[in-house]
Amino acid sequence: MILAAIPQTSTWSFSVALVMILANLFAIAVGRFAIKSPGVGPDLPVNKPGLWRNFGIPELLATASLGHILGAGMILGLSNAGVL
Repeated sequence: MILAAIPQTSTWSFSVALVMILANLFAIAVGRFAIKSPGVGPDLPVNKPGLWRNFGIPELLATASLGHILGAGMILGLSNAGVL
């Protein structure tokens, strides 16, 4: 009975990784333009192009966290639908 309630998840594959990478890139792109006060915290220790001038560690952590939440939801949904 309990095993029937556990959703079917897919094992790691290139398509699962691609979904997670695309979800993170989407979240970073949206966060780059949606964060109201960028550049308040510490800066990233790498050279960045001018477009990413005010994109620091707090922005990276926030957008990557959102990207992982979106990616996990997409992977679970797509694997439950049988696509992955």
